[in-house]
Amino acid sequence: MRIDAHAHISPPLRDAGGDPWERDRLLIDAADALEIDILCCSCLAASRPAVPDDFVVCNDHLAGAISEFGDRILGYCYVNPGYQREAVAEIRRCMGLPGFIGVKLYNEYTFTDPAVRPVIETCIELDVPILHHAGHTWWPLPGQPNISDAGDFASAIREYPEMKLICGHLGGGGDWEWTIRALREDPGLYMDTSGSVVDNGMIEKAVRLLGAECLLFACDMSMTAGVGKLLAADITEDQREMIFSGNMKRLLGGRI
Repeated sequence: MRIDAHAHISPPLRDAGGDPWERDRLLIDAADALEIDILCCSCLAASRPAVPDDFVVCNDHLAGAISEFGDRILGYCYVNPGYQREAVAEIRRCMGLPGFIGVKLYNEYTFTDPAVRPVIETCIELDVPILHHAGHTWWPLPGQPNISDAGDFASAIREYPEMKLICGHLGGGGDWEWTIRALREDPGLYMDTSGSVVDNGMIEKAVRLLGAECLLFACDMSMTAGVGKLLAADITEDQREMIFSGNMKRLLGGRI
């Protein structure tokens, strides 16, 4: 079984005419071709930082996609934690809807910012994971001034050891070797393998330093790269199975 832990449904089209799922059917077609059984998706606002009306509309659209595509899609509720009351209410609402399994945070706030704490505490209470966008680069990212990196996640999980946290895209957030080293002392933290980077030895080093039990297969829309680098990795078949699906099943505690 292959469970993509990091995928995206397109934002709602402004033009209500035509097939609202036209772009997303291409995602399902790609998953079919690559034998990906389940896509764990979020729907991000087209412009960020998102206000409450934006993230509610996106989550409603994702709920529609879950209904449209059945058991092929599971959902992460996307919120901006700066709107604390609205974000917590939206998480509670979405976790009561079919197919929602966690929360997606982008880069509106660094993960260690106190504004994020109500979201963390709500996810702990509801026993659902947080998938967080991440990156660690040596060049400026003016469009992402609040981007979090593995150091932020390591700090937060020491404060909240019961939290279920996924650090997004090992292969798409800059210096992946730094990221692996920053996470290696925190075995409760998960790392997804997504991103367009396919450097030799990346998966193998993550398995060696983090452990296969801490890695989640994911594509983040780099579909062939996401599957190919895991198939090509010099790891055991048991480790490959854990990363492809076993770890995500365990993380979700029977929701799959």
